[in-house]
Amino acid sequence: MASVSRRQFSTSIHIMALDGIVNVNSLFTFAVFLGIAWYPTADPATTLASVADPACVADAAIGESLIAFHVYSFSSFLFSSLVASAVKQAIRMGQGGGEDRGIAMNSHINAAALRAGILVSAAGSVFGCVFLMLALVDLVQIKLGTLSCRSWHSLAAVGPLVVLVPFALVVFVGLVLYAFAR
Repeated sequence: MASVSRRQFSTSIHIMALDGIVNVNSLFTFAVFLGIAWYPTADPATTLASVADPACVADAAIGESLIAFHVYSFSSFLFSSLVASAVKQAIRMGQGGGEDRGIAMNSHINAAALRAGILVSAAGSVFGCVFLMLALVDLVQIKLGTLSCRSWHSLAAVGPLVVLVPFALVVFVGLVLYAFAR
């Protein structure tokens, strides 16, 4: 009886975790889509970089990498959401027809496949976050000046971004690996 109760509890936990991945990825995907739709240019009228120093103004390559990182991020979040949705659907189908009753029923699910699906979905989210961070670094370079210029505003905007996002990703990966091992 205890193993059935534990399996039901862990299945509902997995569904809640997959719901969380899909919800967060949806928000990030929407943000990335807006970032792609709003294409900032390095036009001196729309940038805060010093026009007097041409090294501080972003060139076309930075604009191109901004769009590329947005597309990579979009595809990573979409991939992660689709994998999480597929795993969630497989859990529900294993519960007897895919009904959502709020409490997980006793189901026969391949634990290795479940863990692999969650791990792949989490990896997609991590890649999406990394690409989104790189796109934001490029956006800062377009709007505030390149990092090679060492503008205080550019460095102050990029500093917390490249410290906090990787730290959060390390925590996220650690928790996913901990859950993966259990």
